Amino acid sequence: MMIDNRNQLALICTLIVVTILLGQYGRDLSKALDARWLIKFPSAWLIPFKTYISTAMKWLVEEAAIGPLSFTDVTRAIAWLIEQPYQFVLSLLAEGFSVGQGKEASTVLPAISWIAVTAAVIALGQYCRDWALAALVGACFLYLAIFGQWDSAMVTLASVLIAVPIGAGGGLLVGIWAYRHPLGERVLSPVLDLMQTIPIFAYLVPILFMFGFGPVSALVATIIYATPPMVRVTILALKSVDPELVDFGRMVGSTPRQLMWRVLVPSASHSLMVGVNQVIMLTLNMVIIASMIGAGGLGFDVLAALRRLDIGAGLEAGIAIVVLAIAVDRLSQAFAERMGQVHHSKQDASWASRHRRTVLVLVLLSATWLLGRFSPLFLEYPETQTITTGDFWDNTVKYLNVNYFDTFEAIKVFFLHYFLLPIKKTLLGIPWPWAIAMLTLLGWRAGGIRLALLCGALSGLIVVTGLWAKAMVTVYLCGASVILATLIGVPLGVLAALNKRAGVAIGVFIDTLQTLPSFVYLIPVVMLFRVGDFTALIAIVLYALAPAVRYAAHGIRNVSEDLIEAGIVSGCTPRQLLRLVRLPLALPEILLGINQTIMLALSMLVITALVGTRDLGQEVYIALTKADTGRGLVAGLAIAFIAIIADRLVNAGARKARIRYGLES
Repeated sequence: MMIDNRNQLALICTLIVVTILLGQYGRDLSKALDARWLIKFPSAWLIPFKTYISTAMKWLVEEAAIGPLSFTDVTRAIAWLIEQPYQFVLSLLAEGFSVGQGKEASTVLPAISWIAVTAAVIALGQYCRDWALAALVGACFLYLAIFGQWDSAMVTLASVLIAVPIGAGGGLLVGIWAYRHPLGERVLSPVLDLMQTIPIFAYLVPILFMFGFGPVSALVATIIYATPPMVRVTILALKSVDPELVDFGRMVGSTPRQLMWRVLVPSASHSLMVGVNQVIMLTLNMVIIASMIGAGGLGFDVLAALRRLDIGAGLEAGIAIVVLAIAVDRLSQAFAERMGQVHHSKQDASWASRHRRTVLVLVLLSATWLLGRFSPLFLEYPETQTITTGDFWDNTVKYLNVNYFDTFEAIKVFFLHYFLLPIKKTLLGIPWPWAIAMLTLLGWRAGGIRLALLCGALSGLIVVTGLWAKAMVTVYLCGASVILATLIGVPLGVLAALNKRAGVAIGVFIDTLQTLPSFVYLIPVVMLFRVGDFTALIAIVLYALAPAVRYAAHGIRNVSEDLIEAGIVSGCTPRQLLRLVRLPLALPEILLGINQTIMLALSMLVITALVGTRDLGQEVYIALTKADTGRGLVAGLAIAFIAIIADRLVNAGARKARIRYGLES
């Protein structure tokens, strides 16, 4: 066994060395052999998937029909069904209800005042849990009013209130269908994988083509992006219901429909609310990107600030999204907990006494509408009383640029010359046949013939689309970012697990990083380091750091106390205990954290196309600006293929590690 392990290690090291040498000298070798096709795939061999997809989309929009209705009629009907409730909620929260158009429009009923909305969320927080939660969510909404973000936040909240029920309800129904039909689940699984790995921008291209520019298109994109986790959670939650409960339901004569809606769904309600919570968070994560095709609100404010390089306005709007996300997240979690508890109410009491909070909110709403006729204070927070931190952030960045410009440039040049550019040169110099062969071999060693065929097929598809060079740039940026995130995140996770005080501080830091919208990372980094690959690297590392820290801490904490005690009895020092016991046993969890880091890095790469990267993300972004469906989908699928290859290889490696250390049979 020892000899086999040594042989495997020697083989791996040999392949790595050969790959690096080919990366460094592959171009020179291809020129010497007059075989430039080894580096650049011949254009005559390319398959024009872009043209095929664009032609198909054009036919779909212009000629396709479903019975007597054209495809355009169907998309218009879907848009109308989504637009009606959205316009109602938007009018209720932000715009008010008016009659007429343009200058002749007159307001019939104003939007709900900031006082009434804040009171409503406070009442909801107290109902769901306690006064502590009520104070937290009330403070979040007061922050939005005091810092001048109320109007934009209400537009964003209107989108969330429409997208979440549709995404959660649709995901629940699809998950129930997949649970009832195992074959459907197997067919659905790769579709969900693609939906969760294709970059967000890639969703926008065909949706923009089919639904046009506007908030409805943004809502459709948000719903598609946020629904897959609900489907997966639903399938898992229904499978986890106690079989005895299911058998009991059948014994009392329940029909399949009654068994589903009166036994399975109520029993799984707590787990299902976890899925709803994920839908909410993904919806809020989508608001900035959806603003690129017509959604307003806080997302548009962040995007506009990024285009102007206005760090103060961008951070204020980004922090407002975080504040709104915290409030909605805590409320949804508390509501899920309450749904899992049994509550008794006095049936002989009147409706008003049983719903005192609702009555109080309705009375306050009516009072603010009435008093608002005499004083606008009761409807809108006074603009003169708002606070802004924009100048503070602007001055902070200016101070750093004036006093530490040389330091920032030295850091940037060091990383470019000694870290980024060598990796880029190596990856771009590797002959594509060798790269495909290596990925196929890795797949075979990690997971057998099926994984080998998957890795070979997906990497081959990237080659024949003509996107191999841009794919290598994507791998280079993602790989460099993941290396840095791992080198920073794993030690932080180990420290958080072993030191309670440090764990609290690191937890707060990671929570902050995880709740900031992806676009927000770009603003200060661009102001300090200008545009380019290094700027993208820093933004990606910050965005993708959280899983590396969390999974490492989780893995270290979950090491068996008996094994740790055995190590101490054997005379291990704390350092030996960490190196020989804790880290090896935590390796599977660390690998899963690295896997999640890769996924987040790839999703962030599309956004960093705004700061000058020349990878697949830029292809998707250019396709979005030109409404080129074929180009956008092919580039998006190429990124998805990279994500799927990385995901399957890392998961296979984690499983092998668990088997090696006896954590899985």
